[in-house]
Amino acid sequence: MPSGANNIIDHEVVGYYRCPEIYGACTVDPSAHPDIRNLSGISRRSEQHPSHHITSLAERPTEGAPRPGTSTSTSLPISSSELVRHLRSEKYVSNHSANRWRATRDALQRHAYYAVRPLLGVSVRKHLQRRALRGWDQIPFPRWPVDRTVDSLLEQFLVLSMQAHGVDRIPFIWFWPDGHQSCCIVTHDVEEAAGVNACEGVMDLDSRVGINASFQFVPEGRYQVSGQVLDRVRSRGFEVNVHDLNHDGKLYNNREEFLRRAEKINRYVREYDATGFRSAVLYRNVSWYDAFRFSYDMSVPNVAHLDPQRGGCCTITPYFIGDIVELPLTTIQDYSLFHILNDYSLDVWKTQADFITQNHGLLSFNVHPDYLATAPARSTYTALLDHLASLRAEGRTYFSRPDEVDRWWRARGQMSLVYNRTQWRIEGPGSERAVVAYAHLDNNRLSYSLQPSAKTAGPQPTRAICR
Repeated sequence: MPSGANNIIDHEVVGYYRCPEIYGACTVDPSAHPDIRNLSGISRRSEQHPSHHITSLAERPTEGAPRPGTSTSTSLPISSSELVRHLRSEKYVSNHSANRWRATRDALQRHAYYAVRPLLGVSVRKHLQRRALRGWDQIPFPRWPVDRTVDSLLEQFLVLSMQAHGVDRIPFIWFWPDGHQSCCIVTHDVEEAAGVNACEGVMDLDSRVGINASFQFVPEGRYQVSGQVLDRVRSRGFEVNVHDLNHDGKLYNNREEFLRRAEKINRYVREYDATGFRSAVLYRNVSWYDAFRFSYDMSVPNVAHLDPQRGGCCTITPYFIGDIVELPLTTIQDYSLFHILNDYSLDVWKTQADFITQNHGLLSFNVHPDYLATAPARSTYTALLDHLASLRAEGRTYFSRPDEVDRWWRARGQMSLVYNRTQWRIEGPGSERAVVAYAHLDNNRLSYSLQPSAKTAGPQPTRAICR
């Protein structure tokens, strides 16, 4: 083993696939492939934007892979865990000098904007926001409209591991319950009193196609959240969550104030009997999440080109931030679609939905009751629900509430694969809904299949994902 190299278990690969731990074994050698380390943005001295190099790493063929049987671990310049955490926590944004300057400028503009926001209607706000977001379509990374760089990197690391072990098939625990190809959740952030009044009608629309969504309510400042409203939402089979504290855009302004607010948010989570949270305007600082006491968060977008805080987690699957499950927002919000892009078609939503379902990801939507008052907006949302109903009818997409996805992802993370002489089986709480899957490698092409069972009678996911 070269000097300075270390043997480790790459837990991100094992955690993503829930495969036997042996396939996460790797040797981390900082001298190997220095272009990957320096140009990925891990190097703090690199001023070059990491987008091209991270993307090329996720898509590159597995050059220089060991010959079958010559090694039982993968030699890498960094562990996938290091690079994946770098991307999921959006450090590629904060580490780049141009982004640090923009963050300072944007913080000042945000402070001024929220000082006058209560006086501005949507017709004024959308023009200010379009101006602030100009050039969004020129941002090279993450890729619009959906970025799965993290998922692609983990696939590449698995390919390298399989080559190192000289195997062309390995078992893992499939991503979704009952062998579903993908998962879908619908959420509703309620921003103003008008949104509260519109909740009943939105529940009617959702119920028409059998979707039980979650509603996030602002506890302080914006409107009164009555117990009757919360009880009504729950009684109809929907979920109640907390939306920020007072929606003033200042949750993460400074650590001391954040801790004070986090304590109050945690109290409202208990009072609402909620398990989930989403911050206002998708503001986030994941390094501070240890102060929160909810079970899951929905504040991190996959691609944040149309949000005030740029970045994105670059994955379409849930992941852990400490003890919190992150359910990333993987599609464009209705406000951005209607008021920033001025688009009332389903084109963007359909493009995102097709890509995410084909790649076995979490399809998550955030549609505000506040912005469905106009006929065009309501018509577009109704058409979206009809499209989702068609996906549901195909039987390949698992539709659930966010709290159910949180419970599933936690349970899957505790399950284990056991070989019983003839085939693999899954053990652990919730394993009755879990399915054994296989990753296949043929000429550097990775594909998936499911172990036949009564739970996998539907279409089999067999997409080739690496070349």
